[in-house]
Amino acid sequence: MPACGIVVPGLREETVSNASYAKRFDRVFDYIHSHLSEALSVEQLSQLANFSKFHFHRQFSHYAGISVFRYIQLLRLRQASYRLAFSQGRIIDIALEAGFESPESFSRAFKGACGQTPSQFRRQPAWQPWAGPDRFPMRTRIQTMQVRVVDFPETRVAVLEHRGAPALVNNSAARFIEWRQASGLSPVASSDTFGIAYDDPNSVAPEQFRFDIGGTVNAAVPENEYGVVNKVIPAGRCAVVRHLGSHAHMDESAYYLYREWLPESGEELRDFPLFFHYLNLITAVPEHELITDIYLPLRSL
Repeated sequence: MPACGIVVPGLREETVSNASYAKRFDRVFDYIHSHLSEALSVEQLSQLANFSKFHFHRQFSHYAGISVFRYIQLLRLRQASYRLAFSQGRIIDIALEAGFESPESFSRAFKGACGQTPSQFRRQPAWQPWAGPDRFPMRTRIQTMQVRVVDFPETRVAVLEHRGAPALVNNSAARFIEWRQASGLSPVASSDTFGIAYDDPNSVAPEQFRFDIGGTVNAAVPENEYGVVNKVIPAGRCAVVRHLGSHAHMDESAYYLYREWLPESGEELRDFPLFFHYLNLITAVPEHELITDIYLPLRSL
C-alpha cells in the first residue's frame, strides 16, 4: 500500500492485470515448448492466450523481446544443438526435425544463431551463445510449487568436476558421457545421474563456477584419463521440488526453494550444496519432457 494509506486509483488493478497477462503468455510458452515438432501458427497461439490475432505479433514481441517466429526458431535450433552434440543422427535428419526444408537453410540459420555451422558445432560445440542472458525471455512463474521433505540416503557417485564458465557445462557433460560409455561403470540404463552445484552461476565470476556431473556407482572408480573421481552425496534430510522442462529454467525452481519456501518453513540449511537428480536426459527425451528433482539439504531435527 502507498505511504500514508493513500490509495492510488488503478494500482491494484494494474498488478492483477500484469499477473493475468503473465499467466496468459506462460500458456503460450508452455504450448510452444510442448509442440515444438509441430506446425505452430499465430492464429493458434493467439487463441490460446485469448488475444486478437491481429495484435498478437506486437504483444508477443513487446512481452518477450523477440518475435514469436524467432522464438520458435531459436528453440528448435537449440534442440538441434543437443542432437548434434549428443547423438549420431545425420545432419539432414536433424535439419528436417527442426522444421527446415534443406540442410543448407538449416546451416545458415544455425550459424546465424551460434556462429558455427552444424558440422563445426558437432566437432567442437561452442555453447556460450545459447547461454546469453538476452537469448530467451525470462519467465516469471506466478504459482506455488510443491515441496517435500525427504530423507536422502548416502549415495556413492563418480563425478567429473566442471570448473569454469557455466556455458561450458555441456562440454563436461559430453566428456562424462564418454567415460560412462568407455568404462561401463555407471551405465545410464541402471545408474542415477546427479549434478552438484557448489556455486550460483549468477553470483560468481564464470571462471570460479564449480559444478560436479556424476552418476551412481557400486564400487570405487579407478584413476582414469577422463579425470572422473569418487565422491559421496551424504545422507540427510532434504527439501525437494520437481522441475519439469528445460534445464535452462531450473534456477527458477531453485530460487523458489531459497526465496519462498525456506523463509516460511522454519528449516535451517545443512553444510552441503544444492544438488540435482536428473530423472531423464536430453539425450533421450525432448527438452520439454525433462524431469529433474532439486534437493536442498536441511539440518537434522
